Amino acid sequence: MPRPVTLFTGQWADLSLADLAPKVKAMGYDGVELACWGDHFEVDRALSEPDYVQKKWALLQQHGLTCFAVSNHLVGQAVCDHIDERHKAILPPDVWGDGDPEGVRQRAAEKMKATARAARKFFNAKPGRQGKDDFPAVVNGFTGSSIWHALYAFPPTNQEYLERGFADFAKRWIPILDVFEQENVNFALEVHPTEIAFDIASAKRALAAVKEHRRFGFNYDPSHLGYQGVDYVKFIREFAPRIFHVHMKDAWWGHGDGTAGVFGGHTDFGDPRRYWDFRSVGHGDVRFEDIIVALNDIGYRGPLSVEWEDVRMDRIHGATESCAFVRKLDFTPSGAAFDAAFARR
Repeated sequence: MPRPVTLFTGQWADLSLADLAPKVKAMGYDGVELACWGDHFEVDRALSEPDYVQKKWALLQQHGLTCFAVSNHLVGQAVCDHIDERHKAILPPDVWGDGDPEGVRQRAAEKMKATARAARKFFNAKPGRQGKDDFPAVVNGFTGSSIWHALYAFPPTNQEYLERGFADFAKRWIPILDVFEQENVNFALEVHPTEIAFDIASAKRALAAVKEHRRFGFNYDPSHLGYQGVDYVKFIREFAPRIFHVHMKDAWWGHGDGTAGVFGGHTDFGDPRRYWDFRSVGHGDVRFEDIIVALNDIGYRGPLSVEWEDVRMDRIHGATESCAFVRKLDFTPSGAAFDAAFARR
């Protein structure tokens, strides 16, 4: 059967889940990928309140929705980052604390461990589960990076300097991943600028740094790869066993007026001078049919989650259109060779 189509709620956290859920259903989605901000999925409440996860499922069921993943990008970002005032705006107060950078990083790591435990509790309560996940439970997120500022190699940056960044990532994330292993939950890094992995080369290096930990994989999102010049279809084939979740998100590139390049020129999204921008699914330059073929080839059967971002378009219109686009594009892989009938006598 075609894969379930879900909506990532991260860009809709200004709405309560109770207000958002009927809209998601009306837009045509099968379910949601729940963000761990706003009131969509609250990690501490999921762990401390006996009926929190049951109530969350009841709300989703009331609107005919399901869920296959939760996402904690904002807290994950702080695990490895150089912390500054920008992080205060995205982090829960208990993670930010007094703002001491190392304290923030350590509290963020503990919150990611708690996210694994909360996700397991949530998916254990999924109606009709009968003791087995229909897809492997997953938490999507970011890792942050202590070496992102060294992206451009000046002042001169040697490999030893960069290796210390990957070692820092491994030191901070292997204990988190060990908790994910204990909870039987996968962590899926969204490969993305500002993370320890932002293209194929750095993703391979990150995987090696955590000794190919079985719980470390990727939330595949082509929109962050294409404008960099990374082969986003090759990414699927390179990391086939590690594609734990998929975002359907579009971007265009090669646009603008030549004023701002790939690094953005410190312009805002939607600035007409920009070389690239996120677009509603189907309105950019991502070759989604090639992606579906590659996902079929590697046997990925998990959800296709629309992460809707387009500063030029109304979000209800765009997310509705995106759902229909993904449904039309997705197709069940063949169960037989197309020319098998030719050999029959």
